[in-house]
Amino acid sequence: MQLTTTPTGAHRTATFWMSHAWLGTHVEPGVTLDVADGRIAGIRTGVDAPPRGATVLRGLTVPGLANTHSHAFHRALRSTVQVGSGTFWTWRELMYQVAARLTPDTYYDLARAVYAEMALAGITAVGEFHYLHHAPGGAPYNNPNAMGEALIAAAEAAGIRITLLDTAYLAAGFGQRAGRYREPDQHQLRFSDTTADAWAERASLLKGSDHALIGAAVHSVRAVPAGQLATVAKWAEERQAPLHVHLSEQTAENDACQAAHGCSPTRLLADHGVLGPRTTGIHNTHLSSEDIALLGVSATGTCMCPTTERDLADGIGPAVALQRAGSPLSLGSDSHAVIDLFEEARAMELNERLRTHARGHWTAAALLRAATVDGHAALGRSDAGTLEPGALADFTTVALDSVRTAGPVPRLAAEAVVFAASAADVRHTVVAGRHIVRDGQHTLVEDVPAALASAIAVLHG
Repeated sequence: MQLTTTPTGAHRTATFWMSHAWLGTHVEPGVTLDVADGRIAGIRTGVDAPPRGATVLRGLTVPGLANTHSHAFHRALRSTVQVGSGTFWTWRELMYQVAARLTPDTYYDLARAVYAEMALAGITAVGEFHYLHHAPGGAPYNNPNAMGEALIAAAEAAGIRITLLDTAYLAAGFGQRAGRYREPDQHQLRFSDTTADAWAERASLLKGSDHALIGAAVHSVRAVPAGQLATVAKWAEERQAPLHVHLSEQTAENDACQAAHGCSPTRLLADHGVLGPRTTGIHNTHLSSEDIALLGVSATGTCMCPTTERDLADGIGPAVALQRAGSPLSLGSDSHAVIDLFEEARAMELNERLRTHARGHWTAAALLRAATVDGHAALGRSDAGTLEPGALADFTTVALDSVRTAGPVPRLAAEAVVFAASAADVRHTVVAGRHIVRDGQHTLVEDVPAALASAIAVLHG
């Protein structure tokens, strides 16, 4: 494992010709895009044939997808957690078993393969909600950020950008007495820095780069005592960094918070300065009308993770009401039951159709926005997620001639991609002007399935 700070694709100059490109409002045929120093230098439309020397991208090219919420090590749970029945809480016990086996080296191997899988799915940036900080038993590594730096190095090796959301996870839940919290159990000792001040001291040692941004996270209101929430919020505010938080994923969390503090988790976060336009609530599933109003008026974002929310039987969040109130929407694959942002996007719409018995809550354009520009903004990258001059040269091309996408007229390519395509239809992924996935093959990780199988086998051995 080697950590560098060289921006992916720095100083690269290239020209791409796109048979069809999504320009934010419509599908445009024949688009040429110039790249310089990792950014889009110019765009020309009405170019019927590829210019000499241009890299040809056939299909629909869209801005690179942003996976706003990831727990990389959860990828090792795929399929094993589908045996038998249970709840989120029984699923969590299996998750703890995998977490206990990880080291910086094995986490690097797993995360590199997981991030390569993301690149194959058209994802160019990931928000890694990282709380696996210490060695088993809770002792810090000699390098206290060995695990976080392993994730940063893994993302670079896989060719995608990362926002490392270093997470404060200090308690096992609310105590029986008001204002008291339970000490971390044996599984959670790896997660805890004991206090928010100690968390902030360690997190301050992390170094960002063009490739890696450093943000913060409150694991949840049950895992960070109310009196220490402001410390995490202040750390993020001083650095103008993204701040994420698991919020009201389970009704049990709401009930416990009400019993401990006499209010909802959303109100508790608002009262301690956690909400705001740089903050994103993850899931936001079980909210009252007051909660929705608090998130909207503060412009706190919402990251929906539909494939995980349905896999864990969490429920369907009020995404329409949240967006109408003023909460920007983004998408994440969370536990990686699947890694497919097109599935996440359409699931948000289709879940709402099931809940309301009505169709058409979001257009394909609105769902693409959640998967691109608003997702990147939630990760602290306001210069990503669009195909326009000055933006990061991060984009992905989806086939329009697969068995899933063939047939629709080109002007409906966005609808075909959002509502029918899968990650398997991604043909090209470009980050900072550098081809990371070419013709469906990863250019940096030779055999991604083998890398996944090997890394996961070590954890189940």
